[in-house]
Amino acid sequence: MTHLERFLATVERRPVDYPASWLGLPHPDALPALYAHFGVKTVDELKAKVCDDVFAVEMPYHSPTSNAVYAAFDFAKNKLRRDERTLTAPGFFEDFSDPADVDKFDWPDPARYVSPALCRKVVDDVPDRSYAVMGTLWSAHFQDACAAFGMECALIKMATEPDMFKAVIDKITDFYLHANEIFFEATKGKLHAALFGNDFGSQTGLIVSPEMLREYVFEGSRKLIAQAKSYGLKVVYHSCGAVYDIIPDLISLGADVVHPIQALAAKMEPQRLRDSFADTASFCGGVDAQYLLVQGTPSQVREKVRELKKLFPTGLVISPSHEAILPDIPPANVEALFDEVHR
Repeated sequence: MTHLERFLATVERRPVDYPASWLGLPHPDALPALYAHFGVKTVDELKAKVCDDVFAVEMPYHSPTSNAVYAAFDFAKNKLRRDERTLTAPGFFEDFSDPADVDKFDWPDPARYVSPALCRKVVDDVPDRSYAVMGTLWSAHFQDACAAFGMECALIKMATEPDMFKAVIDKITDFYLHANEIFFEATKGKLHAALFGNDFGSQTGLIVSPEMLREYVFEGSRKLIAQAKSYGLKVVYHSCGAVYDIIPDLISLGADVVHPIQALAAKMEPQRLRDSFADTASFCGGVDAQYLLVQGTPSQVREKVRELKKLFPTGLVISPSHEAILPDIPPANVEALFDEVHR
């Protein structure tokens, strides 16, 4: 099977030669050790070395305040470093209560900062056309809404001034719908999947109740997912943490894959997910990046991969349980993960 064939079959829970796998997005500080261990010089060479199936491309975004679409909104009252955002610092809308004031913020215009030519280029630069090419769009409208107020304030606004919260999150959603349309149109026929993400969970449970997410957040998720699927794309929906209770919601919203199976979070054990959702959902992740990949041995990593392959002969894109491989993960454990996937 080609990388793309394996990815599509895994996501659609059809038979595969072996499950698809994804390296994720290694942190720049982790790359020197990975390059040295695998004897390569670039990320492209690293992905080829481990026989990765998914090639993620990020939407190019360049504005006066950010070179990353996930940091497009300069909400923080206290200026952050470029291309960084925070959820907890006081945000622009902290003291606003009237939804009519939503346009007092200088909302960026995606048409000015998303170049169709650059969008085409990042996809055309994928070195192997047999990859499953995934647009990394994030479109984290909930997290951005939290940043717009400051997280504590945002969660209080959801409960006490819901119209104000809704005005802000809807404006953020509209930004992403516009930006993503530019990207999808520019790359039409060349993408196979889109990655969206909002962190709804902590280690032990959801940040807010499922009912609050359904009332104020998931309609935006539905629109973003539906837009991607209108271009024929598989949708991978990311949320860290203990999100077991809203997995049925993510499925009903149209997500094809739930990422990343944070294996040590409450109720996120692979066996539980297999028992509950084997016929209705596919997953990505599963190899614990909080403890196992950091402190475990290569043999322990191999044992976990074998366990996952037995539980999910298909329906699971095997990957670290966080999209970023951090510098504290020994490269030998990364090698063990991918080598065992391919056995």
